[in-house]
Amino acid sequence: MWRYKLNEVCDIKDRYEEAKVVLIKLQEEMKKQADRNRKEAEEYKVGDKVLISTKNFPMELMKRATKKLMEKYIGPYIVKKIISENTVELELLVLLRIYPVVNVRRIVKY
Repeated sequence: MWRYKLNEVCDIKDRYEEAKVVLIKLQEEMKKQADRNRKEAEEYKVGDKVLISTKNFPMELMKRATKKLMEKYIGPYIVKKIISENTVELELLVLLRIYPVVNVRRIVKY
């Protein structure tokens, strides 16, 4: 059986409290560093014209010989419906062959 003396128990509690304070301070610093690179998402309305990023499009879809000559954005397309603050539905051409619901990180205002 473990038996601690009164001084040892107090010492353990003090170390625990010190560690807790240090962890909270580090957590706040990490949050501050992470928030430096974040920006507020732009709000879109139905009827807004937007451009879609071609960053993750397959080359065959864009019909370009090299990725270097591919356009960075295509469009403009009209926002048909707001699904959530992160996703919108666009009026896309059938020939584009991509799903019309896209994340707001992949679009920019026209």
